[in-house]
Amino acid sequence: MKLKTVAAATAILCLGFTAVTAQETPVAKREQMMKQIGGAVGAMGAIAKGEKPYDKAVVEKSLTTISTNIKAFPDQFPEGSQANSSAAPAIWENNADFRAKAAKLGSDADTILASMPADQAAVGKAMQTLGASCGGCHQTYRLKK
Repeated sequence: MKLKTVAAATAILCLGFTAVTAQETPVAKREQMMKQIGGAVGAMGAIAKGEKPYDKAVVEKSLTTISTNIKAFPDQFPEGSQANSSAAPAIWENNADFRAKAAKLGSDADTILASMPADQAAVGKAMQTLGASCGGCHQTYRLKK
């Protein structure tokens, strides 16, 4: 009886470990980072459009998320992680430009954070700056679905 219990427990632990390991793949990690950036952009966009009231804490958290994630983002593209993702081959073919575009977005977020938009209009202006950086990278380095 004990052998069956130990075997069952081992199987459950192995399945749990596999699930955790699968989430830590480069593709899963970069997708999670981009979802967080997307959520941050969405929160700021709602403020810029007047759908949500200006909230300094939301803006600050959003800009911090964008800055933090985009700085680590280029490191999530090791050779061999091209499969099953919407990453364009150009990331690996022109990695220096990809990294430069990510660094620009990080720098833009840091600059905006340092001057902290104080109202809806300022958040809208910040969104234009961030959107230009995001769009430039997505046009080149993200596969169209």
